[in-house]
Amino acid sequence: MVPLLNNSSTLTVFASSFIYVCISEPKRTQQSSVDGGEKRTESSEGKMSKEVSDEGRIHHHGKDYVDPPPAVLLDMGEFKRWSFYRALIAEFVATLLFLYVGVATVIGHKKQTDPCEGVGLLGIGWAFGGMIFILVYCTAGISGGHINPAVTFGLLLARKVTLLRAVAYMVSQCLGAICGVGLAKAFMKDSYNALGGGANSVSTGYSKGTALGAEIIGTFVLVYVVFSATDPKRKARDSHVPVLAPLPIGFAVFMVHLATIPITGTGINPARSFGAAVIYNNEKIWDDQWIFWAGTICGSTCCCILSPVRSQSRGRQSLGIFP
Repeated sequence: MVPLLNNSSTLTVFASSFIYVCISEPKRTQQSSVDGGEKRTESSEGKMSKEVSDEGRIHHHGKDYVDPPPAVLLDMGEFKRWSFYRALIAEFVATLLFLYVGVATVIGHKKQTDPCEGVGLLGIGWAFGGMIFILVYCTAGISGGHINPAVTFGLLLARKVTLLRAVAYMVSQCLGAICGVGLAKAFMKDSYNALGGGANSVSTGYSKGTALGAEIIGTFVLVYVVFSATDPKRKARDSHVPVLAPLPIGFAVFMVHLATIPITGTGINPARSFGAAVIYNNEKIWDDQWIFWAGTICGSTCCCILSPVRSQSRGRQSLGIFP
């Protein structure tokens, strides 16, 4: 009987232990779950408070984009950077290609005797506007895709580029324009000399004052679109569409050409007018050359002063002459 009692006691102790474990283990699990839930709740609350803080910070500043600070006027350190010279090469090559295609299209149009043949004035506008779209898209990440001294001058006034870079860009653009027109002349020499060389001048029936006004308005439209397309707020919103900035710029060039080709042949780009004047070298072309510099500079300046897009930028205030 003793072994049996011992066995019964053992079974009783084992059964009691098993029941205790079964009862206490769920309590521990439940307590662990509660503790884990509390930790997760604290983590979620911390995350939510951080998000609320970030949101409050965004609303405090009133914008979710970065407005770059104004460029310094002189930065001699740019001479030591390869990116500076790479940008100059990009501006030179882009302006060369722009003038070659544009002037060759003009000569090809004038060469046609049948008005129904060739590209027509619409095709000329598409040639210049389309090339700007393509070249700005290709060079925007290298040099900013200016391809126009008027655009560079406007961005200089807006303190988006340094004075050194602006002057170097303008020189590169003019040299590229001369080489581009020279290339067009080399390929179409006879037609080039006989058909005006694609140079800009005041058309018969229009005064120089009218031509100057047309260049001012056309340049204003172009620079206005450039400011709008490169506005930091717009770029942040439309960053998922990489071709959105070059497209309106090229389309603006196209539309201005439609309006001003009958008046001046459409300059709105001093490098385009200067390069054609140097290669064609005609007295009347040189007499009218000042219009394509004065008009574009005035148009860029007016855009910097009057553009509502510019009024929202710190670059305008940094000039020290605007409120």
